[in-house]
This record gives sequence, C-alpha cells and structure tokens, in this order.
Amino acid sequence: MKLTLTTFLSLDGVMQAPGQPDEDREGGFELGGWQIPHSDEDMGTFLGEWFKEADAFLFGRKTYQIFAAHWPNFIDDSDPIATKLNNCPKYVVSETLDTADWAGTTILKGDFIEEIIRLKNEPGNELQVHGSGALARTLIEHGLVDEYRLWFFPVFLGKGKRLFENGDGLATLSLVETKKTSAGAVVHIYRPAPPATEAAAAA
Repeated sequence: MKLTLTTFLSLDGVMQAPGQPDEDREGGFELGGWQIPHSDEDMGTFLGEWFKEADAFLFGRKTYQIFAAHWPNFIDDSDPIATKLNNCPKYVVSETLDTADWAGTTILKGDFIEEIIRLKNEPGNELQVHGSGALARTLIEHGLVDEYRLWFFPVFLGKGKRLFENGDGLATLSLVETKKTSAGAVVHIYRPAPPATEAAAAA
C-alpha cells in the first residue's frame, strides 16, 4: 500500500488544533479551530475523493481519539469519509492506549516502524495518515511517506506545533498537483524526489 499523509497547515506551517478550540492546548496554544472558517464544499469534495482510495488508516493517539469520538456515530453509506473510516482497518500508534472500542482498530506498540513497513508491503491501495503530527514527523524521518497532501489555509498563527520540525537535513519533494478551494485554501500534492545533485547526475 502507498502511505499518504494529509494534513491541514497554516501559512506559517502550524498544524496544531485545526478543528476545535480544545483539540490540543499543549504549550498554551489558544488558537484552536483556525481551519473551520475556511471549510467549504470544494474541500469536502477533494477529501471525499481521497478517502475513497483508502484501504487502511494509521493514526497517532490524539488524532485517533478525536476521530473515534465522532465517526462511529456517523453512519451514512453515501458519505465516503464515514464509510471508509468505519469499515476499513485502523491502526493507532500508542504506548498508553490499552483498548480501543472503534471497530477494526489495532493498537501498535513498541517497534511500530517495522509494523508500518509490513503494512506498506501488504496488497491494497492506500494506507492513509491524517493529521497525527508526532507520528507524521516520525514517518517523515524514516522516509516512509509516499505522498504528501498538504493543505494550506489563509491563516497566519505565529506559534504552535509544525509538521516539519527538527529535521536532520535536506529533503527534496516533487510537486505533482495543486488544487484550490473557493474559500482560499490551496492543497499541494508532493512525492519524494531524489536530491537535485542525484537527479542531475542521472540525467
């Protein structure tokens, strides 16, 4: 399966608590819910198209708990997001969770990187990661992300957790597509690319 990462970002790269005020107040963050005013029908359409491609989901604990509090109660066979989330296998990386009530959930503990590599080698279309900042950064560090779907919203926050933090060197991505919504959000779709020096040498 191809591992895809979808995340909402402010213009200055903050990904913390886009959905609700109390989603994540760690570090004294008080700007939660910044993405909501910029949601629109286009955004729902794009996300729905991508969710149709999912064969499994991978979450960090915080994002999993946010999703698990809502989507099991939203049953609509015509909604691709609800249908996929409720029916596909779900994997949550956590050292603190011991049980998970959302049907189809497996908790990954310990050396979860090896388990994720195993999942990527399973047949299927996409293993999707949504949000899950700490997990996403770990996947990026290990070179496990096959496609980035980065949503940028017309908001400048000035503080908060960022997707790309504490990197250990140059990483090169190739832009494969850009989409824009009527509310002013832009989503850039990237895939890993070899460094410019290697690409030039291969040309």
